[in-house]
Amino acid sequence: MTNRKRASARSTRTKLSSPGRPRAALRSQQVIFWTLIKQGVSSEEAGVQAGATAPVGSRWFREAGGMPPSKFAHSSQWLSGRYLCFAEREDIALYKAQGLGVCAIARKIGRSASTISRELRRNAATRSGGFEYRATTAQWHADRAARRPKAAKLAQNDALRQYVEDRLSGQVSAPNGNIIAGPDVPWTKRRSVRRQHRRWATAWSPEQIAHRLPLDFPDDPMMRISHEAIYQSLFIQGRGALRRELVACLRSGRALRVPRARRKGKGKPFVSDQIMISERPAEADDRAVPGHWEDDLILGLKSSAIGTLVERSTRFTLLLHLPPMPGHGTGPRKKNGPALAGHGAEAVRDAITKSIQSLPKHLCKSLTWDQGAEMARHEQLKEHTGIQVFFCDPQSPWQRGSNENTNGLLRQYFPKGTDLSAHDESTLDAVAYTLNNRPRKTLGWKTPAEALEEVLT
Repeated sequence: MTNRKRASARSTRTKLSSPGRPRAALRSQQVIFWTLIKQGVSSEEAGVQAGATAPVGSRWFREAGGMPPSKFAHSSQWLSGRYLCFAEREDIALYKAQGLGVCAIARKIGRSASTISRELRRNAATRSGGFEYRATTAQWHADRAARRPKAAKLAQNDALRQYVEDRLSGQVSAPNGNIIAGPDVPWTKRRSVRRQHRRWATAWSPEQIAHRLPLDFPDDPMMRISHEAIYQSLFIQGRGALRRELVACLRSGRALRVPRARRKGKGKPFVSDQIMISERPAEADDRAVPGHWEDDLILGLKSSAIGTLVERSTRFTLLLHLPPMPGHGTGPRKKNGPALAGHGAEAVRDAITKSIQSLPKHLCKSLTWDQGAEMARHEQLKEHTGIQVFFCDPQSPWQRGSNENTNGLLRQYFPKGTDLSAHDESTLDAVAYTLNNRPRKTLGWKTPAEALEEVLT
């Protein structure tokens, strides 16, 4: 009896389960797509302009985690002339349909006969039982064969993966070691909404984790990883090293990377004619001498607020508890009446005075605030504490860069659109303790607590 084999079994390829429909998009289309994404175009519009469809563009963006694959990045090089391109495969399919032989096709496209023979054998569509040759299917087979799959470093090193997960999703604890659970927020497989409660976690950034590893494991070269590898493990589907829900522990709350061109900044106008930042001592500008602070409020629902103080030299953070005053919310608001929400001028003055008086005298030199009404009692504050108050220029929050950055970190725990009055003073101390024990790039990957300790000793 004759042993009849399928044509696919006689080919040089091993038997494969169906990986799905061949991708119709060309490499050039995806390069155009990611170039448009970099320019800030939406994924749907970029897909259409690249010659695909809006749903396809959205799928490309989602599957890649919002970041271009290395082979489609702007810096990647085109394939060398050694490899057949899609245009040549289209010519091969056309000549094959016309009945030309291998040598005739080779002469027409300027390739060797062995290259054409190998192409027809390896990249043919054999699932129907024959050796039909189609350019799109051949290009699909060639792209799959060119992949060099490599296991992610986090998937291979259990100790490294556990270290990364602990710094991303570890629990928040108070200085006495008590765990502060925070709100119960389930993972919905989508990005964390800014105006809802967020999951509380240690929330070190991938860059902080990557640069802290050499300090914690100076003699173990295996405990090293780049921050980009951590981001890719979180964002890109199929990496499998880190759990997908850990993106909720990123301070941005993003489930996908967002191109910079899509981000838009918003400013807030303030009007005041008080002492300006230009009069602040030079020692405060260069951060050489500790004791100069930047201050602000973060606001929430129901006119709730939390005060933030950040020391410019060490980035040490203090949080001000500003609870509502008696009578707030019990009746209609009285026009031109006292500020009862807890962040009026008197309440802020008293809270700053309480925090400043707990510090050594040489750490209380100046405060820099924006031009908000909550600092209307700055003269009384100076009188009670001896600290000088300066104000930023209108619409210039960048003049208090350390404080603005810290406010962004605090939104991990106190999102916009939530009631901040629900947090008591012990909770604020726990969050401040967590921030002060995170390594900072600007401090050489030391923590603010370590930097402040060096100042005090």
